Amino acid sequence: MNSQIHKIHQQLVDKAITCTQLVQQKLEALQQNTHNTVNAVLDKKALDLAAKVDKKIANGETIGLLEGIPFGIKDVYMVQGTYTTASSNLLKNYKSAYSATAIQKLLDAGAIPLVKENCDSFGHGSSSENTIFGAVKNAINPQLVGGGSSGGSAVNVAKDYTVFSIGGDTGGSIRQPAGYNNVYGLKPTYGRVSRYGLMAYASSTDCVGPIAKSIEDVRIILNVISGKDVKDQTTYTSEEILKENILNTEGVKTVGYFKNFIENDAIDAQVKSDFLASIDKIKAKGIAVKALDFFESNTLVSTYYTLAMAETASNLSRLDGTNYGNRIEAENLKETYAVTRSENFSEETKRRIVGGNQVLSQGFSDEIYLKGLNLRDQIIENFEKDFNTVDVILSPVTPSTPPKIGDSLKDPLAMYLSDAYTVGFSLAQLPTLTIPQGTPTGLQITAAKNNDELVLKFANFLKYTI
Repeated sequence: MNSQIHKIHQQLVDKAITCTQLVQQKLEALQQNTHNTVNAVLDKKALDLAAKVDKKIANGETIGLLEGIPFGIKDVYMVQGTYTTASSNLLKNYKSAYSATAIQKLLDAGAIPLVKENCDSFGHGSSSENTIFGAVKNAINPQLVGGGSSGGSAVNVAKDYTVFSIGGDTGGSIRQPAGYNNVYGLKPTYGRVSRYGLMAYASSTDCVGPIAKSIEDVRIILNVISGKDVKDQTTYTSEEILKENILNTEGVKTVGYFKNFIENDAIDAQVKSDFLASIDKIKAKGIAVKALDFFESNTLVSTYYTLAMAETASNLSRLDGTNYGNRIEAENLKETYAVTRSENFSEETKRRIVGGNQVLSQGFSDEIYLKGLNLRDQIIENFEKDFNTVDVILSPVTPSTPPKIGDSLKDPLAMYLSDAYTVGFSLAQLPTLTIPQGTPTGLQITAAKNNDELVLKFANFLKYTI
């Protein structure tokens, strides 16, 4: 299944390459890259861990499948002793006191962290341009955006700077950059992977997930990072996804798609024609295809951003320079708070905080926020009804191809609307995988809650179908 993890593991076991050589090659590539994917290189930590793996192999000890495999980490995850900046001016000098649960599980499995990766500040963006480290450049065409907010993570995987990366997905922030850079990106079922140690954007939709170059690598990483965590009460115990289960492509009899996503003036002509061609190829394999009714794109986007902005306003209220961040002193405490936040937050972050406080404020919360919650319930009910009639839902990842660097910053509304095809699945907390096939920015496969295995299984089927 073209697994880089299996391939590198075998090379290490066969002593075709040392772990130190492998890590040095990746570090050199990261340091020389011109795509602005790097916030911090973890060279000392990586080389120390590589030496330990080499010592085990030299001593004839067995190494685990992930031992010695280099990976990247979106710079919104705590990794003890490293700078965790969220690509923001406020936290540019902040060092993590502990490691996020998902990252610690990978470290315990022997994977080697190489880099903290560039992203939109606090995850606020769809292009990875809202960052103090410079816009992330697309892996295929550097004049285009890398996608957001996990842009650096997707580009690093696409360029082979990392074997896999851990991104964060709130409204599409793994899936969209994966589509823009032709790699796989999974948003698992909400709660399958612990969010502990991930800087919160919108707590009700934040998900930890892998970006990789193969379905098998996504499966391996997901199994390692999944599981119940006492530090995150939204987590649950999940069963291991076995390789033979996703190789057995039976089980999907009916595929649904949202006709209003396709019969839409906003969709790019090439994306539309390629998507419909993919649907025809699926039908030719004897699978039934059903057109579904869904909420209009504008309703999905406005519902998502109403709730996400409210949650981020609440989550970021702690960042005032007192306990965390780059404090700027003023005449009094109130002014200190105001100046610290005004000077250190990006324009996009401030826009989302102001919007969130607005919808939560007296006189607006009933009219806007509670309406958003009600719409989310309706969206969830709609999905439950759909999954009684179809096994999976297929959709484009984005309505159009990646914009040029700079365009999204000029038009924030257009940036929000670029999330139209991803946010609905986030609101319903469903497992959704981007695959690098079917349209210029890939396809999304979505299943009912806790059916992550079915998503990977159908992805494997499509790999040989479209």
